[in-house]
Amino acid sequence: MNKKPSLSLGFLEGLIGFRLRLAQIALFDDFERAMRPFDITPTRFGALSLIDANPGLSQMQLAKAIRLDRSTLVALLDHLEKRSLVQRRPSATDKRTNELRLTPEGRLLLGKLKRRVQEHEKRMFGKLPADERAQLARLLEAVSAMKTKQVIEI
Repeated sequence: MNKKPSLSLGFLEGLIGFRLRLAQIALFDDFERAMRPFDITPTRFGALSLIDANPGLSQMQLAKAIRLDRSTLVALLDHLEKRSLVQRRPSATDKRTNELRLTPEGRLLLGKLKRRVQEHEKRMFGKLPADERAQLARLLEAVSAMKTKQVIEI
């Protein structure tokens, strides 16, 4: 039986960014399958979680936390509000700002979603020892916190 040789990754072999991208694809694929019955994406889950943890969070604070531009955030909130998961209310201190809160339906759904996300995390990372999971989390946090400047010399 003729077996084709495996594909060489060449230059990609040593790139951490390439490995992160492959890991992201695997994570998002498993997350999407787990959340499909609820029509929840990672961004929607992140928004619901942050609003739950920070009642009265402003739209701008949420946008910054999940790194969304204004128009994408508005569409996200419109979707969550249409589903009666989130409420936008004018701020008591600044009428130009909306405060965000989960509705009772939003809190109920988030409880179900958190259980599914814990199962997802266990599937994806459960075979790693606890110290390696903690180390991976620290390393990813360090990478996401870096601000890089690109200098191109000609």
